[in-house]
Amino acid sequence: MIDAKTVMQLRAMTGAAMMDAKSALEEVGGDLTQAAELLRKKGIAKADKKAERATKEGQVFTYLHSNKKLGAMVELFCETDFVAKTEQFQTLGNDLVLHVAAMNPIYVKREDVPVEIIEKEKEIYRAELSSQNKPAEIIEKIIEGKLNKFYSDNCFLEQQFVKDDTQTIEELVKSAIGTLGENMQVGRIMRMNLGE
Repeated sequence: MIDAKTVMQLRAMTGAAMMDAKSALEEVGGDLTQAAELLRKKGIAKADKKAERATKEGQVFTYLHSNKKLGAMVELFCETDFVAKTEQFQTLGNDLVLHVAAMNPIYVKREDVPVEIIEKEKEIYRAELSSQNKPAEIIEKIIEGKLNKFYSDNCFLEQQFVKDDTQTIEELVKSAIGTLGENMQVGRIMRMNLGE
C-alpha cells in the first residue's frame, strides 16, 4: 500500500497529478526515484502525441544578470492562456531562460543549423581524421558522432539542462507537456553579453 506522504513527495518532485503519482508508485513498488523516472517517460510519450497541436499562446521570458551585463530571452508557446499563467509554465520558462544565459546555445534545434555550417564542420572533422588509416565507413560514423556532439553543444533543445544534466532541454519541455496536458514549443532564443 502506497502512503499519502510518499505520493505527496513524488508530486513535489515531478509536478504530476495525484492519481498519476500514485499509480506510478504502485507500478514500481513504492520506489520514489523509479516512479519519477517512469513519470518522466510517460510525460515524454504524452508530449509526442500532442506535438501537432497549435501553440498560439505563451510568453517571452527574460533574464538579466545582477551585473546588468548579461541578458537572455526565450519565447515559449503553449495552447491556451490558462496554461501560460500556471506556476509550472512560469517555472519552465524561467528555467529555460536561465539555461540560455548559462549555456549560450546558438540554435534552437538541429534543423536550424545552416547547411554550410554543417558542411564546414564535416570538412574540419575529415581533415582531423585524414591521417588515420581507417575505412571510409568508420570515418563516416566518427563524423556522425562528432556532428551529434556539435548539435548537443550548440542546439538548445539538445543541450543537457544546466540544473539537471540527466535530461536534455527537449526532455524537460516534453515532461512539462505531459504534466500540463498541452503542447508547448520553444520559439526564439537570444543571449546578449555587453560588448560581444
